[in-house]
Amino acid sequence: MRRLLIPILLAPLLAIAQGQTALTLSQAEALWQEHSRELQLAKAAVSGAEADVKAARQMPNPDVSLNALSISPQSGFGGGPLKDKRMDTQLRIDQLIERGGKRTLRAKGAEARLEASRFDLDDATRQQLGDLRQAYYQLRLAQEKQALARDTAALYGKSTEAGRLRQKAGDIAPVDVSRLQIDQARADADARQARADLAQAQQMLAYLIGREAEATQLVAADNWPALEEKALSAAPLDERPDLAAAQKRIAAAEADRDLARAKKSRDVTVGFQFERNLQNAPTNSYGVGISVPLFIWHEYEGEIARAESDLNIVRLQYEQQHAQAFGQVAQARNALQAVRDRVQRLEGGLLGDAERVAKAAELAYNKGAMGLMDLLDARRTLRQIQIEAASARADYAKALSDWQTQAEFRKSP
Repeated sequence: MRRLLIPILLAPLLAIAQGQTALTLSQAEALWQEHSRELQLAKAAVSGAEADVKAARQMPNPDVSLNALSISPQSGFGGGPLKDKRMDTQLRIDQLIERGGKRTLRAKGAEARLEASRFDLDDATRQQLGDLRQAYYQLRLAQEKQALARDTAALYGKSTEAGRLRQKAGDIAPVDVSRLQIDQARADADARQARADLAQAQQMLAYLIGREAEATQLVAADNWPALEEKALSAAPLDERPDLAAAQKRIAAAEADRDLARAKKSRDVTVGFQFERNLQNAPTNSYGVGISVPLFIWHEYEGEIARAESDLNIVRLQYEQQHAQAFGQVAQARNALQAVRDRVQRLEGGLLGDAERVAKAAELAYNKGAMGLMDLLDARRTLRQIQIEAASARADYAKALSDWQTQAEFRKSP
């Protein structure tokens, strides 16, 4: 086992010597913060929500109109410059005055959606950080599996060569050499698959940190996280970003509902008019006007009902998300505890037993005290336990990361 672990533990140094990029988890997280496309999209959504708030706080712009009146087809426009044309000119400015606190309610809803988008950014950060750690530990596992597969293939290659020499000397039967060749072929196939899995894991991590062109050079340099023995505790679910965002969307829907109700308060349009009359003696006149809508056919019952329905939907969605979050935290806790017990069981005795059995089998076979089939069984068992142990360490690292992203939250400022 020590012989197999040496290349794994020295992987970062070997990577540097071969011109590869050895990344610690903290370095990968720094690159992810800088290059994550998902985070950039979430930040762009926040910028858009900020623009919506600015627009919601603005009062309506006035309308200006210029009209030409009293144009006679019989007498024409008259001669001379434009100011001497025989027609009336009217300049009018109209300003909409909103009532019922509509602008305040629009701003309130936009501000709540802005806060929700900021919490969405926090939640995207939380989820993407979990994905990054999963990808990092998947690469770490792929590296271990490749090292194990490569050394196993090399071991079977040496055994097959030794077997051919022993066959020529008459020490073993041809059928035993064939068995060694079969196991060598399996080990070579496993090594090729391990290389493919490693390349896939490198691509996954490279995408998250924006290093696609350097994917084949990435090496996960950190060791597996130590087993956590302290009690697992979770922060209150109300501090979870996705739930906080859902609460802000409830506030936005309430503002939208109130805005729909406020439509029953009639808006007023006030106008100011200047008119120049050139039909007879030039005269100037001024006027003012006011207009209000007539609620003859409806009083916005449909809009109000729709806003009430939307508010009920977001409330139900919040309850749904809260229940799902509670289950996710419980599942993450149980998964972490289960895989921690599994790692302890493997490293506490099972892996050591498999190593001792394999070592004894190699020694017994070399002395002729054990058959080839028993040796191959011992080798297969050791490799299976080694892969299971590596997978258990990876599962624990992923479960710990999942627990941390589920249970350790931060609120948007």
